[in-house]
Amino acid sequence: MNQAAEIVSQGISENQFLYEQPLNERMRTFLRLEFLYKQLLYNFEEESSFASRDCISALLDIVAILARGDTRGDVLKELERQIFLLDRYQRSENVDGTRLRETIEKLQSLRHELNEVGPTYLQPLRDNEFLNSIRHRSAIPGGTCAFDLPDYTHWLRKNYTTRSETIKTWLQAVKPLCDSVRELLWLLRNSNPPETCSAANGVYQHALEKGNSTSLIRISIDKSLNRYPEISGSHHRFTVRFMKWKPEDGRPVQCTGNIDFALTIC
Repeated sequence: MNQAAEIVSQGISENQFLYEQPLNERMRTFLRLEFLYKQLLYNFEEESSFASRDCISALLDIVAILARGDTRGDVLKELERQIFLLDRYQRSENVDGTRLRETIEKLQSLRHELNEVGPTYLQPLRDNEFLNSIRHRSAIPGGTCAFDLPDYTHWLRKNYTTRSETIKTWLQAVKPLCDSVRELLWLLRNSNPPETCSAANGVYQHALEKGNSTSLIRISIDKSLNRYPEISGSHHRFTVRFMKWKPEDGRPVQCTGNIDFALTIC
């Protein structure tokens, strides 16, 4: 998906910058996986050897994140929850039935694919000696250059078709999970409409209702303002501070004027 199409799909204008802040550890994991997966898919389409390097780097980072906990189990539970919630809407009158069924079928298909790969889906990647050698050397700055990993350099010098087929094979292990995460994030981002807000003297504070299930804060701001938000918070409250960049010394400073922005609480 190109940048313009992605902006439209997220419900913001091309004249706005979008920033997001997760409010729990699971959402942090989901956003990091999405970021790395997008990086992997983008570089997969590029034919240069450096793009293939970035593909492998993103893939190894994805594996490292997934190895830390039962992310697959969390995603399956969330898919089940969303299917259950959406299924209840089928009995409502003011609902686009066709679109709702398509969404439910998509979630059911993702659930099936994720169940099919099984709990040991990462094992082929973790047991791959070629990938392990790259992972070990990646911890050293410049550790994957030609004299460190001649076999990696040899593989990178193969034609794009050969490299892409190999990457595609490795990608199949994590694709069902990463596709599921992207779909769940899409549903979450579209769960509530944005509100127009104003940050007095560059600061906005918001208290969340007790017992809320908020997991993601989204801020969109007009590009012409040349400002960006720093967001901090928890499931109780959050604070947004709008900053401006000082090119002279590279140190940001907080804005003193009022800033209008769009806020979405998901």
